This record gives sequence, structure tokens and C-alpha cells, in this order.
Amino acid sequence: MAETLANELLKVLVKKLTDEAFKRVARAHGIYNELKELKKTLSRIQDLLQDASQKEVTHKSVKEWLNALQHLAYDIDDVLDDVATEAMRRELTLQQEPAASTSMVRKLIPSCCTNFSLTHRLSPKLDSINRDLENLEKRKTDLGLLKIDEKPKYTSRRNETSLPDGSSVIGREVEKEKLLNKLLGDDGSSKENFSIVPIVGMGGVGKTTLARILYNHTKVQSHFELHVWICVSDDFDVFKISKTMFQDVSNENKNFENLNQLHMALTNQLKNKRFLLVLDDVWHENENDWENLVRPFHSCAPGSRIIMTTRKEELLKNLHFGHLDSLKSLSHEDALSLFALHALGVENFNSHTTLKPHGEGIVKKCAGLPLALKAIGRLLGTRTNVEDWEDVLNSEIWNLENSDKIVPALRLSYHDLSADLKQLFAYCSLFPKDYLFDKEELVLLWMAEGFLSPSNATKSPERLGQEYFEILLSRSFFQHAPNDESLFIMHDLMNDLAMLVAEEFFLRFDNHMKIGTDDLAKYRHMSFSREKYVGYHKFEAFKGAKSLRTLLAVSIDVDQIWGNFFLSSKILVDLLPSLTLLRVLSLSRFRITEVPEFIGGLKHLRYLNLSRTRIKALPENIGNLYNLQTLIVFGCKSLTKLPESFSKLKKLLHFDTRDTPLLEKLPLGIGELGSLQTLTRIIIEGDDGFAINELKGLTNLHGKVSLEGLHKVQSAKHAREANLSLKKITGLKLQWVDVFDGSRMDTHEEEVLNELKPNSHTLKTLSVVSYGGTQISNWVGDCSFHELVNVSIRGCKRCTSLPPFGLLPSLKRLQIQGMDEVKIIGLELTGNDVNAFRSLEVLIFQDMSVWEGWSTINEGSAAVFTCLKELSIISCS
Repeated sequence: MAETLANELLKVLVKKLTDEAFKRVARAHGIYNELKELKKTLSRIQDLLQDASQKEVTHKSVKEWLNALQHLAYDIDDVLDDVATEAMRRELTLQQEPAASTSMVRKLIPSCCTNFSLTHRLSPKLDSINRDLENLEKRKTDLGLLKIDEKPKYTSRRNETSLPDGSSVIGREVEKEKLLNKLLGDDGSSKENFSIVPIVGMGGVGKTTLARILYNHTKVQSHFELHVWICVSDDFDVFKISKTMFQDVSNENKNFENLNQLHMALTNQLKNKRFLLVLDDVWHENENDWENLVRPFHSCAPGSRIIMTTRKEELLKNLHFGHLDSLKSLSHEDALSLFALHALGVENFNSHTTLKPHGEGIVKKCAGLPLALKAIGRLLGTRTNVEDWEDVLNSEIWNLENSDKIVPALRLSYHDLSADLKQLFAYCSLFPKDYLFDKEELVLLWMAEGFLSPSNATKSPERLGQEYFEILLSRSFFQHAPNDESLFIMHDLMNDLAMLVAEEFFLRFDNHMKIGTDDLAKYRHMSFSREKYVGYHKFEAFKGAKSLRTLLAVSIDVDQIWGNFFLSSKILVDLLPSLTLLRVLSLSRFRITEVPEFIGGLKHLRYLNLSRTRIKALPENIGNLYNLQTLIVFGCKSLTKLPESFSKLKKLLHFDTRDTPLLEKLPLGIGELGSLQTLTRIIIEGDDGFAINELKGLTNLHGKVSLEGLHKVQSAKHAREANLSLKKITGLKLQWVDVFDGSRMDTHEEEVLNELKPNSHTLKTLSVVSYGGTQISNWVGDCSFHELVNVSIRGCKRCTSLPPFGLLPSLKRLQIQGMDEVKIIGLELTGNDVNAFRSLEVLIFQDMSVWEGWSTINEGSAAVFTCLKELSIISCS
């Protein structure tokens, strides 16, 4: 991947050097000519990159040359960022200083003095970089590097939706039926109420895919009362696995002092219930740990099952399994069919006879492994001629060493990616096996690292990142998580591949790694495992990692909030201040109570994640982070104050303040941050605070938004000026105070709600809380909200009737709670439409103190709740 960053960086460099504002700053600092020379040298080197990328596969010297080039590319990028940041600082300073005093200062201090510090720092760096670049260019003859035309790489020939959806699997019907019988039949051989159904086989053979098909099978879903899927991998932690299972079956998040207490709670949840547990990718062989894990399972109902996928037959033998049916590689015929399906969209080569000989050769090299067949098939799904298939068949990558560890087909699929996609994939090496990727979060990280630079001015970096992710997903570099389609995972073999290509730029620092200061100096991106106690001694060597851009705390259970993690204060005070080039910093979920002042000095920082920490405030100098794009304080339950300097964060795009109950006001001027796209919690205040009409300046606002304190909105006109209907809001919570007294006017609140109609084309979830009017606005149940799937109306104590929610075509969940004046419910919900609620699955009525019953509905209304799976009537009269 070494040609990747240099290639991408040149585009950024050219773009910056053509920008007039950047030229002025570069000239002011006396480094413009040096940057021009840099551009010329890089342009000549860029011509060699296509040839180098082909030769690095088999020529170690070329690989080393490319690595040296990439290190220089990082250094250049740091210099450019220094210049651009200084330009922003100067511009902001000039805007904020009074005109008279500013002109006085400029007269008294020569411009050469104000520029000297940065110039003095950057000129030697640029001189050194230019010399090193010229030396690299001179080596092209010795390395045999030539200028060649780049062969275009196509992103996609067809939409991903035309690819197989995973509901069926080629060549596994016999195994599927056999395993189904084991899951659903009577296992008379087991002395326990539960038994293990093993799926054992080599990596990439399709164990997890088969387990997923069984897990989602309609017969399996209806047969078992409880369903849990847990990715285990290398970390067989009995407490963690048990806690995950408890959370899944109970939907509760409790803290347990010890394993015994946890197992007692889990035993109660499983008692007399038939459950299905999938333990995916198990490696651990300790029989005592296994006996500890299954102790609560003895209380379950007979017929409970545990599907275990593993590569290790020895593990199952230790659990007293005798004969094991290993999942074999696909037969040549089935492999050819699977390959054709992913490469051509059909299950045979009947209509592509000229490609069949090449296809058969490729299939043979894939050795019947479904993961390899899918990856190469999807690679060729973007190619249209015989020559492309010949290139794949004859590639030298098939013959590389260590092919037993990394499947050659996966290497070849990676090698075929464009330079920018290679970079994004290598970045994922920072995350451990079985990590649950959130696509939105990953795109924000890619953007913060500077990996997303759209060539099209109309396309945002976020949009480009979304598209890149979809390409990687369609090429099998990612897969949907088995138990949550909104999250994604990487196959273990893909994770191994990411680690291989990451080389000396990305480091996943695990708990047992020992590494010296000199070795760390080369790394630019690092993650470390979040542990209960993270001590300073382990990270002391990182004082030498002066070039580090990324420091991420990660763990597999990224979606779970349980667990206490402690970070040594010495790391915050002694180590982090020395990492001055950081662009990404995540200390999420550590029990830190203060944000050190040095954070405000990390001028390159783009992404700061302090979510679920115990911080009470952010330092005032946070406003000095001119480059900051993403700030996450989600779940900071002790946070009470945001800095007044917040309005200086002109580049801030995403600000996540969900679940911050003690935060009572937004900083002044936040409505002037025109670039802001995410503002999850908006607190409306009185005369001196944030007013709702300030939202009119946030034209790019989208996603999930909570509007709180709506009882303080001074007029319906102000609510109208918020322009919610013009913003692409997908989730909207409208919340008034829950105290109903004489100061609240029904008609005023009704007028305000009328004006808060959101965009009907984007809204998916709606919650109205403690509204004080007697009637809910007509727009709330309007059929034009065709994307709306979840509605909650709670604590609206003065409302006497409900809107026609039945007319919402996509509504799946409706909760009505605490409506103290609603006596009769029925016809108004359906609007006289016998096809109403055609998608509704869950209907909940709760705390309806005067509800007397349903109104008379016509005979045809029996079809109203045809999709209903759950009806809950709780604490109603």
C-alpha cells in the first residue's frame, strides 16, 4: 500500500498550491518556492508509482523505496497542515480583534517578526524533505522503475443488490439440512437440557455463513424462545461472554460484582426457556473455563442448543466429542457455480463460454474456499473482458510465500483495489478481530485522517466515505454483523490481511506486546486495547512516537456500555502532550474526570472522542482546535459546561451530546457554526440563551436531533424560522417540560408544534414528550411521512385525542404513554381506512389512567393489525 498515500497526497498538495489563500500564507512565511520545488519532484515520482505498485509484490527493494516515500508523504502533509492551521488562526484573530487595535498592532510589529517562528521551524524541514525526495528519485534507475500508463480500476459494474443476499448457500444444502435436524430434533444422547452443535473447518470455508443461515432460519427463530449470537475469537472471557448473553436475553444493563452473582441472574433468565446460543470462532481449549461458562445453562428448557464454530478439532475433542464432521471445501462444480454467481450474476458459464476456461483455472487456485471465491468473483464482477480474467489467473500473487497464512485470492483482491481504497482498508488493521464496525463512525475517522478528498466539488467527504465503504462491502472486505444488520465485521482472514498490508505505518498495540522507543518512531497510527487498568509503564516508550497521528482506545464490545476502565493520569500528563501531531484521539469509556489543558494545543486534531467518560467540563482552550471536525461527548453524564470559545470551531461538523443530563445550556454562538451537520441535543433557553430560530443558520443539520425546552420558545414565528422541514433530519425528539401549571398556554404550544414539522422525506423516528396542547398537530400522522417507522407519544397529559397514526404507511412501532385525558381510542387512529396500520408490528399503551376502551370500528377493520407481533397494555384503567 506504500504508493497509496504519496499518490493521494499529491492531489491534496496540488489543490492547496492552487488555492490563492494558501499561496499568500506560503509566500508570507517564505516557503512558497520550496513548496513549488516539492511539487515538481513529487510529480516526477508520481509517474513511477504505477510501475512500483506492480513490482513491490515481488521486489523487496521497491517495497522499501515505497515505504520511505510514504514516510516523506506524511512529513509533507504535516508541514502543509502547519501552514494551513496558522492561516486559520491569523484569519480568526483578525476577525475577533477590534479594527483600531488591530491596525495599531500591525504598525508596531513588522510582519517578518510575526512570521518568523513558523518559518524558522518549517524551512529546515522542507529542505530536508526535498533532499530526501531527490535521493529517492535518483534511485529509480537502480530499481528499474519506469513511467507507465495506469490501467483504470472500475469501482462497480453492477449494483451490490444484484449479488447473492446470503439467504441460501451454494453447495451446503446437505450440511444445512443435517444441522437443522440437530437443532430442531430430539437429542436423546445428551444428558443435559442443552447440547452443542459444532461447525468445524478451516478459515474461509464458510462456518460463520452457515451458522448465520441456520440462526436466521424461520423454523429456528420460531422454535427457540431466546436467541443470542456472540463472537468469541481469541478472547475467551467467561465473565464477558456471560454478561453479553445476560444483556441480550434480559435487555438490561446491570453491574455485577463477581461471576457468581452474574450467573445467578443469568440462570433466572434462562430458567425453563429453550435458547439458541451461537459462539462464533472459538479457539480456547480450557475445559474448566467451558464448565464455568455453561453452569447457568443447566436451568434451561430441554432442547436448547449451542452452535459453536471453530477451526480447532482438538477443542471439541476436549469437550468429549468423538466423531466430527468437518466442513469441507466446496466441490469443483459447486465452487465454479459460486464463483460465477459473484463474478457474473448467474450460476454457470453457459452464456460466457469464452471466460469459462479462465474461470475454472481461478476456481482451482481458490481451493474451494467460499471466502476466496467470493472475493475474486466480486473483483472480476467489475471487469468485462478476457484479458482481465487472464491477468488474475496469471498473477504472481498466487505464488507468494506465506500463502498458508493469507489466502492468495484475498491478497489479489486487495492488490486490485485503487490506491485510496487500499489506504482505507489498511486503516482497519487498527481494530481487533470480531470488532463491530459502525459505518458512520468509521467514515468520520477516515475523514479526520485526511483520507477522503473528493475530486467532485459537489460531493462531501462523508458521502465519498459512504461510497467507498459500500465498495469494500461489495468486495467482501466487510460483512454484515450476524446479529445486527446495521453493524459490520471483518472476516478473520481479512483482518489478517489488513495487518499484513499495514506494515510500519499502523500498529495495533495489544496487551502483551513489548516494543522499544526506536521501533515506535516510525508508526503514524496506533490503537490499543481498552483494559480495566491501563498503566503508564506499558506506554512509556511512546514518548518516542513523535510522528503519531492516531491514538485510539478500542475493544470488541464497542456497542456495550458496561465495564469500568481506568487510565493512568501519568499517561494524560506526561505522554499525550508530546504527541503534537495527533489528528485522532479517542479516550472513550475511561473513567477520567478532567480534560487536560494540553488538549487545546493539539492544533492538528480533527477527531476527539471523550464519550462515556466522567468529565465535568471541557477546557476553554478547546476553541484553539481550528481543525476539529468531530467532537463526541455522548454519555458524559457528569458534563455540566461547554467552553465559551466554542464559536471558534469553524470547521466543526459533528457534535454529539446525547445522554448528557447535567448539561443545561449550549455555548453562545453555536448557531453561527454554519458547517455543523450533527447537533444531537439542542437545548432551548430563555432570553439570554440559545433560541430556536438560531437553527436557521444550521442549514446542513441532519441525522438524529433532540429539541429540549420547547416550553421556552417565545413565539410560533421563531419555531417556523428554525426551518426543520428543510433539514434532512432522520430522528426527531420534541420535548417540553413535564410540569403542567398555569404558566403554560395550550394554544401557544399547539402553534409551536404546528411550525415544527420536519422533512417528511427523511424522518424515520419521532418522539413527542410532555407536550401541553390539547390537540396534536395533523402533520404528526400525515401519510406523507412514508419513511417513518417508530413513533412515541409520552406524557402529553392534556391531549384529548390522537392523530391518525394508522395512515403512516411504514409505521412498525407505536407507543402511547401517559395520556391522562384520552378516554376512547380507535377510529381516529385509522382515519376510516380499513388498510390502516398495514406495517405495524409493535403497539404499546402504557399509563392511560382514564382510558375506557376502543371505539366501534367497522367490520373491515379486522385487517388493520395484520402484521402485529406484540400488543402491550400496561397500567391502564
